[in-house]
Amino acid sequence: MAYTERQFNFEGIPVHYREGGRGFPILMIHGSGPGASTLGNWRLVLDPLAERFHIHAMDLVGFGLSGRKPAPPYFDLDLWLRQCKAMIGQIPGDRVGVIGHSLSGSLALKLAASEPRVAKVMTTGTMGATFEPNEHTVRTWTFPKNRDELLKAAQSLIADHTLIDETYISNREKVLFQGDYETYFSSMFGGDKRRFIEAAVLSPDELSRIKCPVTMLHGRDDRGFPPELTLTVAKSLPQADVTLIGRCSHSIAMEHPQKLIAAANLLFS
Repeated sequence: MAYTERQFNFEGIPVHYREGGRGFPILMIHGSGPGASTLGNWRLVLDPLAERFHIHAMDLVGFGLSGRKPAPPYFDLDLWLRQCKAMIGQIPGDRVGVIGHSLSGSLALKLAASEPRVAKVMTTGTMGATFEPNEHTVRTWTFPKNRDELLKAAQSLIADHTLIDETYISNREKVLFQGDYETYFSSMFGGDKRRFIEAAVLSPDELSRIKCPVTMLHGRDDRGFPPELTLTVAKSLPQADVTLIGRCSHSIAMEHPQKLIAAANLLFS
């Protein structure tokens, strides 16, 4: 599938996204792990999804090919939410779907609570409720100094380590090991990791305003972001369907792409 590389200006920051396919429009938002980006997160599902849908896969500010926030704090969930709303403004049509992974699962649900055009939402390994971080959570938000540390971070996110191939590692190295990105990322996720968890928590009011269909996927063996997160959020969303995927940790699009594609086809068709 041929994708068009596009860019727009958001609050003075260049935002990069990949557009491809035709049909129902879907915004795809990656997670926040080391080297996270559109390709780092969605590489195995972009083409199959674009066979049926009009895909807009965006790099968040501070990740991938998008620009950086000019001044701290670089972890800025409100800015990313505004960015997502600006991206939706670039998408034609009356209705749009959103797929969000991990931290961006919370962003996807916040969009559903505040944007009337958001008609359907899928989350994978979502955040959105409070939990106690462990060593795998901390590793996700710690800059890897070299390839070995990047490999350990990937092993915290992926249950089957044979899936961590050269393409996976090199795509993330392209994001991480360029210029002074270490300083930027380390500042973004510095300090107590609990503050990032709490920032992503969905309030009762936000949850009550989500009326659209929601499909929630979570790896049953997710070590850094436990499946109880999805189950807790889903308790406040009576319209939400929840699937726990066996032999799967945090990176569903990498570990079980066909299951994600099947769920997306069912939800967005």
